[in-house]
Amino acid sequence: MTPSTCLVTGATGYVGGRLVPALLAQGHRVQVLARHPERLRDRPWFSDVEVIAGDATDESSLATAMAGADVAYYLLHSIQEGRGLETAERAMATAFASCARASSLRRIVYLGGLAPDIPSSEMSPHMRSRVDVGATLRTSGVPVAELRAAVIIGSGSASFEMLRYLTERLPAMITPRWVRSRTQPIAIRDVLRYLVGAIDMPREVNRAFDIGGPQVVTYQDMMQRYARVAGLRPRLILPINLLTPNLSSHWVNVVTPVPKAIARPLVLSLRHPSVCHEHDIAQWIPDPPEGLLPFDEAVRLALLQIQDAQVATRWSGASVPGAPSDPLPSDPDWAGGSLLEDVREMRSTASPEELWAALERIGGDNGWYSSDFLWEVRGLIDRLAGGVGLRRGRRDPQLLAVGDVVDFWRVEERIAPSLLRLRAEMKNPGLAWLEFSVEPDGTGSRLRQRAVFYPRGLAGQAYWWSVAPFHAFVFPPMIRHIVERAESTQQQSGRVRT
Repeated sequence: MTPSTCLVTGATGYVGGRLVPALLAQGHRVQVLARHPERLRDRPWFSDVEVIAGDATDESSLATAMAGADVAYYLLHSIQEGRGLETAERAMATAFASCARASSLRRIVYLGGLAPDIPSSEMSPHMRSRVDVGATLRTSGVPVAELRAAVIIGSGSASFEMLRYLTERLPAMITPRWVRSRTQPIAIRDVLRYLVGAIDMPREVNRAFDIGGPQVVTYQDMMQRYARVAGLRPRLILPINLLTPNLSSHWVNVVTPVPKAIARPLVLSLRHPSVCHEHDIAQWIPDPPEGLLPFDEAVRLALLQIQDAQVATRWSGASVPGAPSDPLPSDPDWAGGSLLEDVREMRSTASPEELWAALERIGGDNGWYSSDFLWEVRGLIDRLAGGVGLRRGRRDPQLLAVGDVVDFWRVEERIAPSLLRLRAEMKNPGLAWLEFSVEPDGTGSRLRQRAVFYPRGLAGQAYWWSVAPFHAFVFPPMIRHIVERAESTQQQSGRVRT
């Protein structure tokens, strides 16, 4: 593979944000066109690319961005619907094609949608627009590799997030008929492999390619498979023919946090089968030896970071997911599944070190700085459910280390004197963490206390809201008593600040 200079449009989007590091990893030079460059500053690759401020609807901006580029990625298609969608999309593609014609580009790579085998008049505006964009780009005279995909499986993908929320939140559901439509989902890892591999296609290749995973399934199949991989019980799904696509989009909007403007075109695109008619792309980008990623494995990879980097990333940005299917800080707030939390903050006159010393004594014989009775009840419930309860205590009454047991918690992260994160090992329908962060605040410090719960299915949602009323008796006293302990130590040492 010869290193190329690649222009990536839509780098703030789901696929674009993952494509840039994939290109860099292969040794390519990357230029990014962004209307709002400041939105890219937190990306780990920001300093490794050339960011060009400009609008993709402006030919002057496009000409500047294409200067010196060998390959241009067109990832600009909006999934949201509105008046004049098709006209606006055609105008943007026409401007792009015009500038490409006058440039030294040797290839355009466009990620479109896997269109059903029906007349364009019967397609949804969203799907018809995607097909039209590909045709418009081919008028540039620059060879185009149009990759047409259906459902992309990866955390942050709108299609995957809709699947995730519907399956996790509804153990039983009456569904519209589109859940029986056949589709060919593809893992984001394979999509990126095709996008990167398209760089080296011969110049004479100028066409659209269907790309899909190794399995053809229905949406109903995908929900049942997702449930199995996620450790949920099989879903009771009763398809009926009464729900129209328009009503379905309202239903999806109520059940999931996916915005209606995104859910509606997704639902409309599911009305018809979206199955690959050919696999010609393998002539130029061969399948990996192990084959394309199966649906279940793609889901597993998409869920993998929920238990590790995702929570840390969505909390503090402290860790950066490494796999293309993992969540990114730039993903929409509604992506990644439900993350429920109880957050408290309190200022203290004690120093960060004094506050940390009080915090690090939490648990075991020292107690939890709040109602001992409620903690004992929770420990008893855990034991009755087959868990460890509060009987494990802690190794050292004053100091903690990563991996230490603290009753039914375990120390997952400890960065003295600023961060302590405990991960729950109690029996509950989900994953739970208790995080404390300490930072200087003037002459004193500030303590931030955060209880976070990632529910597993409807049972997890019910669990959180059933115990939520008791949080008022546990979490406010906890943070207050930690601060009081630190300030008491401060007074005893004679270092009271004014």
